[in-house]
Amino acid sequence: MTSCILLVRHGETEWNRQRRYQGRSDSPLTERGIAQAQSIGRLLGVLLPDTASANIVSSPLGRAWCTAKIIREHLPGLPELRVDDRLRELSVGSWDGLTYREIATRLPGVFDGDGRHEWYFRAPCGERYETLSARLDEWLCAAAEASPLIVVTHGVVSRVLRGLYAKLSREAALILPVPQDRIFRLAGGKIEEIALPNQSAEGRG
Repeated sequence: MTSCILLVRHGETEWNRQRRYQGRSDSPLTERGIAQAQSIGRLLGVLLPDTASANIVSSPLGRAWCTAKIIREHLPGLPELRVDDRLRELSVGSWDGLTYREIATRLPGVFDGDGRHEWYFRAPCGERYETLSARLDEWLCAAAEASPLIVVTHGVVSRVLRGLYAKLSREAALILPVPQDRIFRLAGGKIEEIALPNQSAEGRG
């Protein structure tokens, strides 16, 4: 496992604002999302004064890749941005692109009780937790670089990835926050949350 992972969720998108679940679909970053990525890039420049020793990898989905590209612009000397398909967001099958209200209409009660954390895995033709956790565990095991690794990915992926790293239960992992103005530093078996100056946590899922 890499000695230090700096985990980032993509910046706010148009569909985030609409409470529309993106999954494997995509939408562009908002002005706020672009500003979040720029702020994260500047903060990473402080955290990583020797950027030549670091690497950056992203989900291939546009919103994550664009966020990573903006971050990299603030880190001179950082190697080329790489993508890894295993960091792609969970697919919710035929629910990709629907709003939360539209999903609730198709399956009443899906967000009630414990379902508010498990609904992702109840979608028709969607990806199941076991499949998602297996590909992320594979990625963690393969990320054997000694240098710091900046990782730009998605909400559900961030939850499950941190859960696997910290050896949390499935239930504990799925309730982790997924703000778009934070960096999570995974090192030494521990997770540290690093906030951007003058911004509050936004977004879930």
